[in-house]
Amino acid sequence: MTKKSLQVGVLTSTSGSYGTVGKTIKNGVVIAAEELKASKPHIKLELVHANPGSHSENYVRMAKEMLDAGVRHIIGCYTSSSRKELLPLIEHYDALLWYPTHYEGFESSDNVVYTGTSPNHHIHPMVDYMHGHHGGTAFCIGSDYIWAWESNRVFKDAFLERDGEILGEEYIPMHSLEMHFAIEQILEQKPDFILNTLIGASSYAFFRQFRNACAQLGIDQQQQMPVVSCNLSEADLQEIGVDARGGHFSSSVYFASVSTPENQRFVNAYTARYPNECLPTVEAEAAYIATHFLAAGLERCQADKLHRDVSALKQAALKTSLTAPQGQVKLDPITFHTYLTPRIGLSNAAGGFDIVVQAEAPVKPDPYLVWTPARPDKQMVSEGADSQ
Repeated sequence: MTKKSLQVGVLTSTSGSYGTVGKTIKNGVVIAAEELKASKPHIKLELVHANPGSHSENYVRMAKEMLDAGVRHIIGCYTSSSRKELLPLIEHYDALLWYPTHYEGFESSDNVVYTGTSPNHHIHPMVDYMHGHHGGTAFCIGSDYIWAWESNRVFKDAFLERDGEILGEEYIPMHSLEMHFAIEQILEQKPDFILNTLIGASSYAFFRQFRNACAQLGIDQQQQMPVVSCNLSEADLQEIGVDARGGHFSSSVYFASVSTPENQRFVNAYTARYPNECLPTVEAEAAYIATHFLAAGLERCQADKLHRDVSALKQAALKTSLTAPQGQVKLDPITFHTYLTPRIGLSNAAGGFDIVVQAEAPVKPDPYLVWTPARPDKQMVSEGADSQ
């Protein structure tokens, strides 16, 4: 069998404000590469890692160094701003970015494969669940950049369609830990729930400060003003700390508690490889999926096209269906986004999630929300862990 090798860039922050989450992206790639080395010795992925340190200005410089060295496939970026800044460079070099993160949608590029969620995977299911179980008033707090702006816009459209009411909306400077004013506004408005689109250290500070402020006023924050996020993972729970990490909702497609044989193997491999770190996250699984899609494309692609035509590898990857830890996944040939299975989890004090509801089957990605109505039919089924 012909041996095929390919350099793969891994561009993800393993230090800084969102370094804990970024580290899980790198870990997911490594786990997949080690699996492939054992099961497909004719496929060799040479991983080249760069750490931007959670500083947006470092992504383009580090990516350019990779591209100038001949790398044409990069797995990485956590924030939407880093992806947006990288996109013109990726397109100029005709390279391929494999993006393994929840994102706000409304983007499609021939030079990006999106293995993270589209807004119909996480925002619409979250609106449906929170409105149905917790009430019709909400307060939005987010980091002052594109992920929060766009996510909140999609959320508001869907929530207002259900006759919900937005009581307030606050944006916090990136990396800021000052939440006092926003928390005052939330406590004054008393919403049925809070949508959190903060990232990294800002999010961790909010969870701790809000829980503490509620406790001082005798408010049971988990029951009276629950917080829901579309980017809360096991890595974030580790950073929030034991006193404040339980009782928060996360709308996602993967949690380490997913009950499949493939996930049990994934979790076992991950925790054995990284025994001193948190459980695998949705970002780790999305990076793992990206690596397997890339390898499947490499295996199917003609050897003479590997280094001069990234579209050939992408087209080969589009023919692949994988049984991932979360379930069956495949790429949509029109948008280059991934079919994924929506789930909502409730965080626990142990640093994991109890799955509350989940879709019965993988859902077609809809990054522009052209197929998905703002008020979709119920797609989620109870897992028996409802918070009410």
